[in-house]
Amino acid sequence: MNISRRIARIHTAARTMAKALNYRCLSGVIAAAVDAGTLIRTGDMLDRLGADDLKDGYKSWYGRHVKKAYIAANGQPPVMVWAQHRTTGRWIHVAAYQPLDRALFVGLATYKQTRHLVAADFARCA
Repeated sequence: MNISRRIARIHTAARTMAKALNYRCLSGVIAAAVDAGTLIRTGDMLDRLGADDLKDGYKSWYGRHVKKAYIAANGQPPVMVWAQHRTTGRWIHVAAYQPLDRALFVGLATYKQTRHLVAADFARCA
């Protein structure tokens, strides 16, 4: 079988696969790391801290603060992963971080809606 026929078959299969499988394939190893807990999203961090009652808009701004802190510290953007939005179900591109990344705690301290979550214990860890 020549290469062009093989590529055509791959494209046909990609067009007919489920949307969820398509996005999981795009994320690859990063999605597996998020599922295993070796990488977390900002929403996961807020859930761990018990701040799951925050509105989605506030969670989004927290994520922006974390990403800004990460870029300031590392000089490059964090790895991105495709994930389903918690409430709408739409697929969105979100950043993933190490569970104890300093940027997660700096984002908590710099964003006014999450400042109340910063305790002395978290400040010492960051």
